[in-house]
Amino acid sequence: MANVPVGLQFYTVRDEAAKDFAGAMRRVAALGYAGVELAGTGGLSAAAMRDLLAETGLALAGSHVPVTEFETNLDDVIAYYAAVGAPRVGVPYLPNERQNPEGFRALAAMMNAVGARLREAGMGLYYHHHAFEFDKHDAGDGVVTGMDILLRETDPALVTIECDVYWVRHAGLDPAAFIRQHAGRFPLVHLKDMTPEGSEGHTFAEVGEGVIDFAPIFAASERQGVEWYIVEQDRCARPCFESARLSLENLREWGKA
Repeated sequence: MANVPVGLQFYTVRDEAAKDFAGAMRRVAALGYAGVELAGTGGLSAAAMRDLLAETGLALAGSHVPVTEFETNLDDVIAYYAAVGAPRVGVPYLPNERQNPEGFRALAAMMNAVGARLREAGMGLYYHHHAFEFDKHDAGDGVVTGMDILLRETDPALVTIECDVYWVRHAGLDPAAFIRQHAGRFPLVHLKDMTPEGSEGHTFAEVGEGVIDFAPIFAASERQGVEWYIVEQDRCARPCFESARLSLENLREWGKA
């Protein structure tokens, strides 16, 4: 069994964090997660964030930072996360109007440049995908997907991909096969499950409570060097901390936490 730590994407508990950021962080630690991936800083200074992480014993696996911050406020992004001690930061989403071949090519070029700056500061850069990156586009010289462009036009030494297994499955692909095909690009793997198909389609479920087969995902992830598994649930049918607890308990039953 690979000893891969399990973190929680803080977006999962965003409603509670909006009321009490530090209290939410303490509750995540009490559940037994090894770390967190941030999706906002709750207005905390770098010093306060560093102190809160030290108090809770949570490691910082990464942080989602809006793409516009990388493009217009990079010096401050680097200063904040270097002071916090983040190993990497990531782009969480590409705005709708940029979800086309030109937009993905521009994103790849930007991420290569930003990745070089971050490497100088001792950090890495990653991109977190959804399903739209797998949509097919007529690029004039053939059909291409956004993910094709990102994987082909980013430097693997500067830019990695955060594989979200739910969104790969939602796009109609096999998450384990996708990871195997591009082995070495995924230090972070987002774990979330999928409800069975119903009258209104499927939605998010706690890890182990849905239809996704995680065994081949774990095998493929660990073979290619995953550094963190990160539980995320975009929307929770249960109270968010109950969902976070249930996912972690199921991972423990599988020997993964």
